[in-house]
Amino acid sequence: MGVPVKDDHTSLVHPETDTTVKVAVIYHSATGHVADIARELSDAAEKAGAEVRLRKVAELEPLRSVASLPARVANATATADISVAAVGDVLWADAVLLGSPARFGNIAAQLARFIESLGGAWKRGALADKIYSGFTSTASAHGGNEATLLALMNSFHHFGGIVVTPGFTHPDKFVDGNPYGTAHHDGSGTLPVGDVTRNAARVQAERVVRLAGVLRAASVRPTAHRRAASRLSTGAAERSA
Repeated sequence: MGVPVKDDHTSLVHPETDTTVKVAVIYHSATGHVADIARELSDAAEKAGAEVRLRKVAELEPLRSVASLPARVANATATADISVAAVGDVLWADAVLLGSPARFGNIAAQLARFIESLGGAWKRGALADKIYSGFTSTASAHGGNEATLLALMNSFHHFGGIVVTPGFTHPDKFVDGNPYGTAHHDGSGTLPVGDVTRNAARVQAERVVRLAGVLRAASVRPTAHRRAASRLSTGAAERSA
């Protein structure tokens, strides 16, 4: 999924009055399960009215060094059309969903390296006041999925971000049972992402887009009001002159 192409007419809309929510879904996936969740989140966010960038983080090693793992090769082939994430994708977004497979209850090194690359943006305060949410996949049902999501949230707090979790806000969340984010367990590669996980992802994406829309609208309105007030005061000054 690439960046949506806008026609020339959209340039007539002043960016300060554009209330379209921008969502970046950025992930690392070794064997494709996290990638499947990322696509579901992206699709659901778009259906909820957001403009979406789906991005994967860069690998740490050439794929040929793990060519003995067919699932990794298959995942690399299936996601070849997805662009590699850059700092600019986070800066562009109103809401950022980050995903990683669990690594001993923590995030994968690939995603950790991407987060570290955000240091300059963090120092400028450019990561603050955005919405952040997470997703993950583990080999087993209790393989650290909640711990991984909580570990990911540590970075969100350092950013000064607004952490939005799905919570138990929808009947589908009582089915998958994870209030911290979307999580799948793949049964050591035997269980594909199914309806339970996809439904949970949709709940999460819709909640993120809705709350990001509230924040974006709140930030746009004062700017629009100031512009309108400025035009009114200019007109009044011209009439009195």
